[in-house]
Amino acid sequence: MFRKILIANRGEIACRVIDTARRLGVATVAVYSEADEQSRHVAMADEAVLLGGPAPKDSYLRGDAIIQAALATGAQAIHPGYGFLSENPDFVDAVEAAGLVFIGPSARAIRAMGLKDAAKALMSEAGVPVVPGYHGANQDPEHLAGAAEQIGYPVLIKAVAGGGGKGMRLVERAGDFAAALASAQGEAQTAFGNPAVLIEKFVDKPRHIEVQVFGDGAEAVHLFERDCSLQRRHQKVIEEAPAPGMTPEMREAMGLAAVRAAQAIGYSGAGTVEFIVDGSDGLRPDRFWFMEMNTRLQVEHPVTEAITGVDLVEWQLRVASGEALPARQDELSIKGHAFEARLYAEDVPAGFLPATGTLSHLRFADGCRADTGVRQGDAISPWYDPMIAKVIVHGPTRAAALNALARALDETEVAGTVTNLAFLSRLARHKGFAAGDVDTGLIGRDIDALTAETGVLLAARALGVIASAGLEGGQGSGFSLWGAPRRAVPFETEAHIRAHSATHITVELEGVAHECLLKPDGWWVDGVKTGARFYHAGPEVTVFMRGAHRFAVPDALDRAGDEAGSDLTLAPMPGLVKAVFVAAGQAVQAGERLAIMEAMKMEHTMLAARDGIVAEVLVAEGAQVEAGDALIRLQEEEDA
Repeated sequence: MFRKILIANRGEIACRVIDTARRLGVATVAVYSEADEQSRHVAMADEAVLLGGPAPKDSYLRGDAIIQAALATGAQAIHPGYGFLSENPDFVDAVEAAGLVFIGPSARAIRAMGLKDAAKALMSEAGVPVVPGYHGANQDPEHLAGAAEQIGYPVLIKAVAGGGGKGMRLVERAGDFAAALASAQGEAQTAFGNPAVLIEKFVDKPRHIEVQVFGDGAEAVHLFERDCSLQRRHQKVIEEAPAPGMTPEMREAMGLAAVRAAQAIGYSGAGTVEFIVDGSDGLRPDRFWFMEMNTRLQVEHPVTEAITGVDLVEWQLRVASGEALPARQDELSIKGHAFEARLYAEDVPAGFLPATGTLSHLRFADGCRADTGVRQGDAISPWYDPMIAKVIVHGPTRAAALNALARALDETEVAGTVTNLAFLSRLARHKGFAAGDVDTGLIGRDIDALTAETGVLLAARALGVIASAGLEGGQGSGFSLWGAPRRAVPFETEAHIRAHSATHITVELEGVAHECLLKPDGWWVDGVKTGARFYHAGPEVTVFMRGAHRFAVPDALDRAGDEAGSDLTLAPMPGLVKAVFVAAGQAVQAGERLAIMEAMKMEHTMLAARDGIVAEVLVAEGAQVEAGDALIRLQEEEDA
């Protein structure tokens, strides 16, 4: 076993690796950027080395600096985590050339699976079923359009390099192909430096089921499957293991195919073989196809650990240090069911835009596993993925585990930034998901219901008004006489209260009255028990109730009128201005593209809110902006 390792990553995966290394008595070295100097993974590690500036290219993508840090600190091996350099074969070569051990597969194995088109050809030769499609080198748009016609619509355009849903577009008819191709290639170039794409047949009711494999370079085993079908725009939201509806025949067929894939490239370490499955007629052994292999540890690996009792990071360290596989296939089994929900700092009503902020309050539910790279008081950086934590639960059955997930999400408390916590809570209670009727389109089909104003949100807003007035604890806070007349309360929308007593308050929100009663078991709203908890931080109040509901409490003395929202185009999140399409004096129409911003390697298009003439372009291409910064101003309508 190693004495000391360096972890070439940040955030929750760096903390996760440190936890296992510490349990095994292995010393750890963290690396960090200037933005991460006070981060949790730096505090946890035995040693830490500064790499450079906050941008990944100046820090976590500097392979030479990482290797030098390992040599200078006496580390024997480098664990890459996931993302950054974890699937960069040139980095693996450099690590080994420096006399260090790379805790992962060989550069040859990574290269074999690094490009989707070449990987599919290799898998086809190895007898692994692949999706019908075009995986050739000809990237001429007319040739690709012809390939799409031959495959038959709908088709999926996918970047041959990278993953995470970037450079991927669904095209349902020939007329949309050219625009979708250009968009996918542009995003692929930005994210991976490679605009090449492949074309695949789109499966009508697709399920994303992946198999965890582990090899030692000679032999390989699988640790069963995970279902990652609950996705939004190809980004995984909630994962589970095992897959609902899985049959013994299907599991055996998928497991054998995954092991065959791993052995075909002499795989060593933890890897995931991802399959697309046609779920339109149940799970059948002849209805799954290879998509890609991730030659690293996956974000969702904890659900596999929960059902198998295996610490995959421990296995990584043991095999990389020279041990054989820690277990045979017949020694592995499934126990119970597990879920993982990805908790992000993101603005769901604004279209799931990434958010920043300082975590003024952070508490996870008792009894769940929370893999996190942040602590209360930490800031969510605009430079990196805005994940706060992975909330993981395990139960004896799927139904029990799903109930545990819903409760764990309800009891998680995050304040100081907007999050997707309420959205996750609704997903955990989705009837189709509960029934196991899942596919990759579920969230997209039901997005309106999953983000609509519900009774829970209305009750939370009513309690937010009470908290804004300082009455959530049943104390007066300015109300010396109960039964006082109706009075306005500073809130983010029109709000009035009438306090009948310390425990009975009528809240009027935009003309609708809500009866709120404080009982020994907490607040009830309109006859429904809420179980709400409250947190105040400056000019905000957060109500925890099936999610975190964050409300602004404006200063009653500062009620200046808002500027005309249609005149200014504002940055909806921190990011990079990638392109500006207009100039001062130019006429634009409502919905016309004004600029493109890039955040978290995803592109977001800024559109004109109305017809008008551009008065000023307030930002240049290549500028880094914060949320709320003005980008483009139109002339006032009466002046246009």
